[in-house]
Amino acid sequence: MPEHPKIQIVGVLETAAPDPERLALWQLFKQRLSELGHPDGIGIGFDFRWAEGHTDRLAGAAAELVGRDVDVLVTAGTPAAAAASRATSKIPIVMATGVGLGTNLTEGAAQRRANVTGISDLPPGISAKRLQLLREAVSGASALAMLADRGNPSSPLALRETQAAAGGSGTAVKDYWIDRPEQFGPALAAMQKDGMAGFVVAPGALFFAERKALAALAIEHRLASMTARREYAEAGCLMAYGSPIRDNYRQAADYVSQILHGTKPAALPVGQPTDFDFIINMKTVQALGLALPDAILARADKV
Repeated sequence: MPEHPKIQIVGVLETAAPDPERLALWQLFKQRLSELGHPDGIGIGFDFRWAEGHTDRLAGAAAELVGRDVDVLVTAGTPAAAAASRATSKIPIVMATGVGLGTNLTEGAAQRRANVTGISDLPPGISAKRLQLLREAVSGASALAMLADRGNPSSPLALRETQAAAGGSGTAVKDYWIDRPEQFGPALAAMQKDGMAGFVVAPGALFFAERKALAALAIEHRLASMTARREYAEAGCLMAYGSPIRDNYRQAADYVSQILHGTKPAALPVGQPTDFDFIINMKTVQALGLALPDAILARADKV
């Protein structure tokens, strides 16, 4: 009897919930792997763990995947990458989304953990660019806010860069922290009470998963919102500036394919996006009663 080839298992640790949009992204990831010679069920299998926004579940889920001795761990969201990194120093880890640099996952190419690679969602300067665009949209505002996630190691990084960019501009940036979706409403109500004109949303899977609720609350509280990906603006947030998320999942599949063929994670550089979309939702502009400058409208890739 011929021996059946060993099935290589890709463990997936996902911070968010399996909503249709997230499932579509993972389907894109699988499709790209199939194109690279790894069709689902033929030599490769997948084991998913979904935290559904509850970051306290990630450590246990990561331990389960490590216990299964998966061939590679793919993570979505910085909290998932952090949990996976704490759970194993041997199994290769590929970040599909998240922030490696500065979060004790990677500390520069020469010092990053040997088993971690992937795509970083917080390239230098992007937080400053988001603040600049929000300031232009609500010109004259003396105070803006940042909505940050206590459970996400990338939030302090984004906040530091945003506040550094605000220094000397005449605009103060105040931080509002949450750790679960139920706190969105009180946080945005506090922003409104404090006289904030708008807020920047820190990158994070928790916010992405709840972007429709976040958009509705921002309109309810009359707050301009600047977000990390076009899907937020399509869900009703005012603006988004960031890299297309679909590119992350395709690139993550490329990394996984190379690792399954024997490449060490340390040989694969932590990638950073080079293409960015700037999206404005005009229905939200009208709902907030804003009059955006022609200059900012002209720079948008999609209105």
